[in-house]
Amino acid sequence: MTRNRLEAFSDGVIAILITIMVLELVPPHGASLEDLAPLGPIFIAYVLSFANLAIYWNNHHHLLQASKTVSGRVLWANMLLLFFLSLIPFATGWMGENDFAAIPVALYGLICILAAFSYGFLVRALIAAPGQTPTLAEALANDVKGRISPLLYALAIPIAFLVPLAAFGIYWFVAAMWIVPDSRIERRMAG
Repeated sequence: MTRNRLEAFSDGVIAILITIMVLELVPPHGASLEDLAPLGPIFIAYVLSFANLAIYWNNHHHLLQASKTVSGRVLWANMLLLFFLSLIPFATGWMGENDFAAIPVALYGLICILAAFSYGFLVRALIAAPGQTPTLAEALANDVKGRISPLLYALAIPIAFLVPLAAFGIYWFVAAMWIVPDSRIERRMAG
């Protein structure tokens, strides 16, 4: 399989996940602004999840652009990432529908940490793929955000059982760290 085919498949899956999430935003039956109020938590959860999926899509794109080859290990690592990303719409809906209750917020964090780990597996699989250029390994040698994010998710999960909104705030903080795409790969490819 070529790198382009892997990228196209992953793009399609992420686009479907975003579509699934937006279809869960059911308009209210009333026409006043007050009728929108109950949708507030659902919409806030949607915005965070949309941002997370967009962040993964952007970084996945950069990762594959810097890759020369893919291997069977890369394919499976990518499928693992897509599996955990595919759980985001469920966790988003459950969290928003239940006004950020402890267990749904903790589950969201668990899915986020598993997606982060699977992205790390994908990075390592791509670096180790036969025939790979050293660009990836050199560009991603000092991945501070990649190491901090799972730690913050791990911190947020138990906090979700005590103060769910604080855990949700940590998830927002992690997304804010990543909203600016990782430019290390672009700089390495340009230089």
